[in-house]
Amino acid sequence: MLAVILAGGLGTRMGEYYKSTPKPLIKINDKPVLQHQIEMLRKEGIRNFLLVVGHKWEQIEEYFGNGQKFGVNIEYYIEDEPLGTAGALLRLSFKDDFLLCNGDLIFDFSLQSMLNFHKEKNALATLFCHPNSHPYDSTIILTDKDNRVIDFVSPSDRNGYYPNLCNAGIHIISPELFNQVSLKKCKANLDKDVLLPALSTNRIYAYKSHEYVHDMGTPERLADVEADVKSGVVSALHRSQKQKAVFLDRDGTVNVHKGYITNPNEIEMLPHAADAISKFNRLGYLSIIITNQPVIARGECTEEELRNIHNYLETLLGEEGAYVDGIYYCPHHPDQGYENEIPELKIKCNCRKPKPGLILKAAEDFNIDLSKSYMVGDSSRDTQAALNAGCIPVFLSSDNKYCSDNISVYRSLINFAEKIKD
Repeated sequence: MLAVILAGGLGTRMGEYYKSTPKPLIKINDKPVLQHQIEMLRKEGIRNFLLVVGHKWEQIEEYFGNGQKFGVNIEYYIEDEPLGTAGALLRLSFKDDFLLCNGDLIFDFSLQSMLNFHKEKNALATLFCHPNSHPYDSTIILTDKDNRVIDFVSPSDRNGYYPNLCNAGIHIISPELFNQVSLKKCKANLDKDVLLPALSTNRIYAYKSHEYVHDMGTPERLADVEADVKSGVVSALHRSQKQKAVFLDRDGTVNVHKGYITNPNEIEMLPHAADAISKFNRLGYLSIIITNQPVIARGECTEEELRNIHNYLETLLGEEGAYVDGIYYCPHHPDQGYENEIPELKIKCNCRKPKPGLILKAAEDFNIDLSKSYMVGDSSRDTQAALNAGCIPVFLSSDNKYCSDNISVYRSLINFAEKIKD
């Protein structure tokens, strides 16, 4: 497979200090970001690279040459003027599906898993998508239940609440995609001019993954990815590795408990909950909400309304630089007798806490080592669910109550975050 890397960025957000260095040559722990990319993709089996370059391209070519010293083959496409994220692609000819990456990313992911997904869906384009810590300035990807992309929502077009699902800047693209495009202008934007018009084909898909993909395009983000590379978080999140997670109850743990919540306006974040989840994100723990939602079975809230509640929760977390990797909920309720109840959901199930079903499903989906993971909540149901699933229970109490994992905490998630950090 050919990897095309867009390495022509000006790096204007990096400030004066990096003005003389093309962004792909900015070093992450003494190694250019572009070298990190090439070495990681070589590990995943890629040997052929096409670098789309422009700004100070001579420095890039001087450093990488034809790629032989890195064990790969490198060719160059030089833009005499910036052509946008798709301009060069529309001028090139591709025979087979190829990988496309932005040149300012640090990543480590299973290319084969993404490629298998792409082939299974017979996709024209597959977008690597994940939650990130800055959804407020990112384009949100909306999908259907089959992970088919149905819309792109830019920051300027927000109207309501949206899930924290963003395009990470990595794609697998079929040459057939360009048959859907008719452009006469020189510059082209991949999202706006190519992918968005192709949504009508129903063959644009989101590959959702927890694996590490972060851009280093600002001084702050550069410092973050440097720390993550040095700590081992980048490689530890690879799909092949067993993950560790913090499972979180929702009401009373992340947001204020107000009884049965049936609309987004009732969501109120607990103090420091977002700070705690942000710490879990940075430490390489997956953050996954596990919640009983009997309001569905009782007919007091539809699943669409619940999605909107969770979209609002993700929005509030995102505004504070935090994200959850997944939200799992049980819609069932064993008791009957409610006026608008849904009979088929009035059952005894294996997913309603204290049963472990939701935790076990998340563990399967994310390849989680439960013995190294925590379930944090404010009720005995959460503690028992943790024990039933084989993970470590943490009981949040307002009275400094003794906890099952020998950590004594108050009703504040941030206190546990500080403990786990130690």
